[in-house]
Amino acid sequence: MNPRRRSARRSPLRGCLVILAVIALIIVVVILLWFLLAGWLHLPKPKLPTTKEPTSQPASCPDVLMLSVPGTWESNSNDDPYNPSANPISYMLNISQPLRERFPAERLEVYTVPYVAQFSNPIALPPDGQQSYNRSRSEGTARTTEKLAQTYRDCPLTTYVMVGFSQGAVIAGDVAAEIGAGNGPVPANKMLGVMLVADGRRVPGPDQATVIGAVPPGEGAEVALKGLKVPGITMTGPRPGFGALADRSYTICAPGDLICDSPREALSPFNILNSAGTLVRAAGNPVHSLYHGYVVDENGTTATQWTLNWATGLIDGAPHPPHS
Repeated sequence: MNPRRRSARRSPLRGCLVILAVIALIIVVVILLWFLLAGWLHLPKPKLPTTKEPTSQPASCPDVLMLSVPGTWESNSNDDPYNPSANPISYMLNISQPLRERFPAERLEVYTVPYVAQFSNPIALPPDGQQSYNRSRSEGTARTTEKLAQTYRDCPLTTYVMVGFSQGAVIAGDVAAEIGAGNGPVPANKMLGVMLVADGRRVPGPDQATVIGAVPPGEGAEVALKGLKVPGITMTGPRPGFGALADRSYTICAPGDLICDSPREALSPFNILNSAGTLVRAAGNPVHSLYHGYVVDENGTTATQWTLNWATGLIDGAPHPPHS
């Protein structure tokens, strides 16, 4: 057989292989860029300062600092932490504003963590223009940690109350778990209590937050989707526990709220596109938006009222450190 004819027969096959290889390379590059642009999850883990506790602190220091961590679409990076206005109907304002009005500034500082608070849909075409969950959660965690670390450095005798809703509950819960493990920005004995409303990492069991109200049968969406990683969304599964803070950590989850009460079969990591879409839609579901009226006990106490009463009691009973 003529070698030239054999070469001519093989050349189309080689050409197809080259084309397929180029297409595969383009797909890999596009996916890699998609992940890079959406952002990776980066949760800071500061080391606790090992300084000796003083006998007094500056007169400018509050006795108690309350950190309010808003949920998705309830804040932005440039919001004023002392007069938040990014979302006038933010659920957390129902808790932070009454507490600010009740206590004088020298007794209580209320700080609303300003962060992106968005959750872009990674499969939206065209793109929805929002920041990814990874970027939002990373910024929220960093700013919460930074505020705690700064206050502890400047006001070492101040104690803390932390409340978070939805994405803010995930952030507050993550920071609280680090504090409870002895790895957080403040000592565990300075944390008076933690309340997580609609926590996406909620899971029953020992060393977890105490449930107030009905105990939903499901688990947090991040637990149901453990291991799911799509551009901009990293599901980290359950927390290991709250450690030293387990006895003063609480959670409220309305049955049927997919953010904190997700059936395992409803969100499958093997059905990535549908699962990601369901997770994004869950942040706007009707149950998730009705916690202000959600009743948690036989006396008709709502989630908001219970949290307000709980926080008020902690602040009333908090130490009055000496000031210099």
